[in-house]
Amino acid sequence: MKHILATTLIALGLAAAAPAADTTSLEASGLTFKHPATWTKVPSSSSMRLATIEIKVEGEEQPIQIGVFAFNAAGGVQANVDRWLKQFASEPKAETKVDEVDANGTKVTLVTATGTFNDMMAGKGPQENFTLLGAIIPAGENNVFLKLTGPKASVAKVADEFKKMATSPFVK
Repeated sequence: MKHILATTLIALGLAAAAPAADTTSLEASGLTFKHPATWTKVPSSSSMRLATIEIKVEGEEQPIQIGVFAFNAAGGVQANVDRWLKQFASEPKAETKVDEVDANGTKVTLVTATGTFNDMMAGKGPQENFTLLGAIIPAGENNVFLKLTGPKASVAKVADEFKKMATSPFVK
């Protein structure tokens, strides 16, 4: 009985001492991206995607998703930013913002657009009040692309964590 009690106490002590697993990681084109453990990797709907991460947002019926892609330069950063922005209706004009963030010497491009999103790939038609968060991250001869779209309020709830994920391969 003393042996069982001692073993149980040791196990409880080790469990209490272990740090909580609040992040997990994803490999893409030689980079390791960290994201909240509550974000789940799910099967991708396209062979072009390296990964799909699903995010359940409180108050929303449907989860939102991050598509993870890696391609060669693919026309450069600006061509890809323009391609994403063209996915929004011209009227009313989408609110857009493009930032270049220095992540320990690596330039990460962050794109935000909010308006009427036309998701041609999913065939859902115009979706009003949607936000796109995108990140273009250099990875050797490739770029890694992170693309999150969803209702404005849902995306706003995870925007800070998305930006942390985009720069996480370079955080020391």
